[in-house]
Amino acid sequence: MSVVGFDIGNLQSVIAVARNRGIDIIANEVSNRATPTMISFGNKQRYIGESAKNQEMSNFKNTVNAIKRLIGRSFDEPEVKEFESQFIGCKLVDASGEVGVEVNYLGTPTVFSATQLYAMYLGKLRDTTSKELGGSMSDVVISVPGWYTDRQRRAVQQASKIAGLNCLRVLNDNTAAALGYGITKTDLPEDKPRNVVFVDLGHSSFTVSVVAFKKGELKVKSVAYDRTVGGRNFDKALSDHFIQVFDEKYKLDIRSNNKAQVRLRAACEKLKKVLSANSQAPITVENLMNDVDANAMYSRDEFVELIEPLMQKLEKPIQKAIADANVDEIHSIELVGGSIRIPAVKQRLTEFFGRELSYTLNQDEAVARGCALQCAIASPVFRVRDFSVNDITAHPIRFKWEPVSDSDDTSLDVFGHNNAIPSTKMLTFYRKQPFAIEAEYSDPTHLPEGTNPWISRFDINNVEPMANGDLSTIKVKARLDLSGVLTVTSAYTVEEVEVEEPIPQEGEPKEGEEPKQPEIRKVKKLMKKADLPVAQVSQCLDNATLSELTKQEREMHTADELVNATEVAKNALEEYIYDTRSKIESEYSAFIEPQEQKSFLSRLNEAEDWLYDEGEDTTRDAYVEKVSGLKAISDPVVERYREDKERPKAARELRDAIAHWADRATSQEERYSHITSEERQKIVDRVEKVQEWLDEKLAKQSQKAKWDAPCVFANEIKKQREELVFFASPIMTRPKPAPQPEESPKPETTATPSPAPEASGTEQEGKSKDVNQEMDVD
Repeated sequence: MSVVGFDIGNLQSVIAVARNRGIDIIANEVSNRATPTMISFGNKQRYIGESAKNQEMSNFKNTVNAIKRLIGRSFDEPEVKEFESQFIGCKLVDASGEVGVEVNYLGTPTVFSATQLYAMYLGKLRDTTSKELGGSMSDVVISVPGWYTDRQRRAVQQASKIAGLNCLRVLNDNTAAALGYGITKTDLPEDKPRNVVFVDLGHSSFTVSVVAFKKGELKVKSVAYDRTVGGRNFDKALSDHFIQVFDEKYKLDIRSNNKAQVRLRAACEKLKKVLSANSQAPITVENLMNDVDANAMYSRDEFVELIEPLMQKLEKPIQKAIADANVDEIHSIELVGGSIRIPAVKQRLTEFFGRELSYTLNQDEAVARGCALQCAIASPVFRVRDFSVNDITAHPIRFKWEPVSDSDDTSLDVFGHNNAIPSTKMLTFYRKQPFAIEAEYSDPTHLPEGTNPWISRFDINNVEPMANGDLSTIKVKARLDLSGVLTVTSAYTVEEVEVEEPIPQEGEPKEGEEPKQPEIRKVKKLMKKADLPVAQVSQCLDNATLSELTKQEREMHTADELVNATEVAKNALEEYIYDTRSKIESEYSAFIEPQEQKSFLSRLNEAEDWLYDEGEDTTRDAYVEKVSGLKAISDPVVERYREDKERPKAARELRDAIAHWADRATSQEERYSHITSEERQKIVDRVEKVQEWLDEKLAKQSQKAKWDAPCVFANEIKKQREELVFFASPIMTRPKPAPQPEESPKPETTATPSPAPEASGTEQEGKSKDVNQEMDVD
């Protein structure tokens, strides 16, 4: 069973797997340790990951990124329509209540929801992992931002089902990084916790969390976020700046050309990285638009001044996280995230905390490693150091219901701010008939702007009054699970039952006294009476839709595989034509009859013309059939060429073997004196027979033209050598018999007890020590 963690980033994603007593990062098909979080749609297939990145410039209208920011969101949310649309080149639309994209797929305008897009990308990571592991994978832990709502977390779980994955847990990325940090520490205190601040500046958001570590456990004390500052916002600031610069310098209206904006943004991202290591750097964009190559110089000081408004946003989440944590002292500040490398960011954080920063974790891979560790903890086949993970929820949750009377309460804050997860709460209701409970976020101001605070509705059915007509007492168990997803796990009625129980006696009986019979009293207790069915309604996909999308994803995946296989077959045909034609005209020319050579070259040329004409877009079977027809002619030629090279070597080795064993069989050396003449003669006869066979075959072969079919093959000659060695070697290598000692008078013996017999195999096995191998993931 594989144990895998996916860190789904906004720009790129990382796959980690627990194996070899540690955590490994899996490289993708081009040997990169991170895969672009991007999907592109074409006329024949989907391109995901690295192949989508290659399509970004030429097919930007059908290329989707930022799927991490879209999943579980509605199209009409202002943050989606006004903010996210700035970073996405394709058209955003409504897809059955969830934001989606409209792209040209297989030549047809097609709408895909964000959940479908997320599932497509998970399928790519699944295939990459399976190829590395040499088998299928299913169990996985997936990272998400801590500010994800219930709807977004459910959408990630449903996307994993569409992709055929079993998501054991949706893990907050800041918690995953903390797990990767804490589980490797052997010096954690047992009493007073060690408080560590984790600062994560990624591509699209900024997260600060305070985590308390003790031996064998971590507890998240607080988390604060800013979803509007990240690496892409720095890139956009640069892009907006150079739009003005190049407009003044080259009179280019870049905002009117989407492709030019994509090119400029890519150049700005590269400039940002160069300025992290240099005080100034040039920016060059070839053919930005209107055949103009734009360029300029830019300094790090100018960049720092440009992003100052973004830098000021970093302080508020830090202040909030530390205030909410209410801790006495901080042990260290750990940095995570690719954008944390910007020198101005590190300097600002150092000034704010007034101390040195720590770089214990791999900033790009820490979250994926933590996810893989969490998956190993949840897996029954791995033994992991005991480590408890106590996370918290970012958004408080309130339950609402219809009152029975005017004086009844109608709502209750069930899970408060920074409530621990997993967490279970029991609620008591008094009803005579079925009723509904609605869950919503009680503080919508901390949600993304425009997010619907409604979470779900739970319908409690089969509620009836008691036999005497009174209200029934109903217990409802609500739970925030490990993934931070809200469910009502059970609902049942209880009734008051009179039971007998002993009255506890005071003091112990004196020595010698008989213990008194316990007195019995009758008490009333609430006892479970009957389970009640609970129906849940949420904003996520229903089972029928989920099944249909799963089927669609499998069909698209199969179609992509067929397109890839067709492309491989097409390339194989093209490579075969060029390679074979070149060799038929050179080293193979002596091994094909001249007239056949002319005819075959003509067929190769015809195949090339077909490949670039009607064969440009055909089926995989057509390419395979074309190669097979050509190989029917070329394979015998290649065989004759190969035999001409290998046959002399095989014949030389056989002659050497003949001479070797003939010399041994006729040798008068002392070491062979125990070999009888009859045995020697057998070897001589066998050697002569093999020699005659070889001479006859080679004589016949010498009479043939090189383009004729061989009458003897190298493997036949090799077989003759092996059989000769197999026949002669046991005879000539048989050791001399040991000399017999001279007989001497037998000494008188006296009876002695026989030695104790050795323990039987069964007894010996019973004494052996069992050895159990366990895998530790430290």
